[in-house]
Amino acid sequence: METSPQLLKGLLDIAVLAVLTRGESYGYAVLAALGDAGIPAAYPSVYGTLRRLEDLGYLSSRTQDSPAGPERRYYAITAVGRSEL
Repeated sequence: METSPQLLKGLLDIAVLAVLTRGESYGYAVLAALGDAGIPAAYPSVYGTLRRLEDLGYLSSRTQDSPAGPERRYYAITAVGRSEL
């Protein structure tokens, strides 16, 4: 049985929101948490999902300096995102 791209997109939305119920996190850490949970997600898919969920009002974000490279964008789930989840 082949999984449709729309189904995968919906599952990734749910998985990203679920990861962020644990607390604020940045993109690479979200990607790692998904991998740890056995969800094979590609780097571009996760970052695209984070941006789209923020555009929908399900996530908020802020940037913070990083001691190891460029600043990081941290994401947090909003009340609207919790309701959607």
